[in-house]
Amino acid sequence: MAKKKGTGLTRLERVGGTVFFAFYLLLLPLAAKPALDLAGKLLGRRLSEDLGSAAYYYGLFALTMILFHSLLEKTTRRVLDDPALALKTAGVGLVAHYGLCELAARLGRVFAAGGGNLNDSAISARAGSAPHMTLLIVIFLAPVVEETLFRGLVFGGLKERSRFLAYAVSCALFALLHVWQFAVANRDAAYFLLMAQYWIPGLVLAWAYDHSGTLWASIALHSGINALSVLSGLV
Repeated sequence: MAKKKGTGLTRLERVGGTVFFAFYLLLLPLAAKPALDLAGKLLGRRLSEDLGSAAYYYGLFALTMILFHSLLEKTTRRVLDDPALALKTAGVGLVAHYGLCELAARLGRVFAAGGGNLNDSAISARAGSAPHMTLLIVIFLAPVVEETLFRGLVFGGLKERSRFLAYAVSCALFALLHVWQFAVANRDAAYFLLMAQYWIPGLVLAWAYDHSGTLWASIALHSGINALSVLSGLV
């Protein structure tokens, strides 16, 4: 079994990663569309939203690879130590996710009108207009970026102080990422109640990283969840 070691985050990853994470969580979602519009004006042509999303995630992926290259190298060595553990963890996590997430979705519908899963709805909408690009984003680019930030940086950094704090904070921020834009855009605080749906995925993904000792287990789990969301939207 792979040894459960510390995250080994470098100073650059801690400081630079925290700044990057703050921008990713709070500023970049609001700046993405204006930046796309500005790029279109500079190029003298209208850029599609699908193209903008691809460029957005390619940029995030590149920054993640550069900034967290040390963490990703270490986590890759760990998965190579025990690939069976990583695969088993991802499989167990996938089953747990769908069982527990169903309960969270039901609670969300009880406490908030129109309590469908916002992430699934967004993925389905994108898959209908640009399926191949959507698959690239949600199965590969987004999982790598989000797992590195939420599990590698936030969970891994806080776990050194308190495992409970690491789970609580990483899950809360992961849930917040998926709902706050809708609450602001629609000026409806009730959307924050839908955070209940994302605490469960956040918890399962954090467990996958914690249990396996490698980000690739949580990345594989995240990719599997998103892939099934895309396929269900296309059926």
